[in-house]
Amino acid sequence: MIKFEEFKEVCKKSIEMIEAAGLLLTPEDKKKITAADFGLSDLKKEGIQILTMFQTNRIAGKILVLLPYQTEPEHWHPTVGDDAGKEEVIRAISGELYFYIPGENNMKHGFIVDGKEDCYTMRNEVVMSPGDQLELPAGTKHWFQAGEKGAVMYSFSTTVTDLNDQFTDPNIVRNTIIEKAPNGAY
Repeated sequence: MIKFEEFKEVCKKSIEMIEAAGLLLTPEDKKKITAADFGLSDLKKEGIQILTMFQTNRIAGKILVLLPYQTEPEHWHPTVGDDAGKEEVIRAISGELYFYIPGENNMKHGFIVDGKEDCYTMRNEVVMSPGDQLELPAGTKHWFQAGEKGAVMYSFSTTVTDLNDQFTDPNIVRNTIIEKAPNGAY
C-alpha cells in the first residue's frame, strides 16, 4: 500500500523529471500519472511511476519514471490465450538506466535490492543513456533500475496486458492500493 502523501510526492517529482527532460505535459497528462509499488509498500525502493500517453486495442505509449536508485521488479509479459504477450521497446530519455535481461552476468553498475537475490535473477546489464533503445520480445524476463539522478524513458508496446505480468518475487501484487487522504479523497 502507498500512503497518499507519498503517492502525491512521487507523482509530483516524476512530473518535474519529465518536464526537466524537455517533454511537454498538458494539465490532463499531469492528472494521469500514477505509481505502482507492486504491493511491496516500499515505493521509492521497488516501484515505478507511469504516465500512459495513449492506449488502443493494438498499441500503447507510456512515459516511465524511476526515482534515483528506484527499481522496477523482475517480470515478463506472458502469452495469454491467443495473444503471444506484450512486445515492448524502451527508449531512454534522461538519466542513466540499468536494464537487466537474459545473458551473461556482467552486472557492474546496478545492485540487487537487499535480501532479494532470488527475485532478481537476470544479471546481463545493459547501460542505457538518453537516446538508447532496447527491444524486448514477448516473454523476455527483465528488470531495470535508475542511477543516481533517476531516469525517464518511453515504453512503446503492443496492447497493454500489464495485469497479466508475471513476477519472480512471489510477494508481488500487481494492483496498487493507495491509502486515502485524511479527507477521504485520493
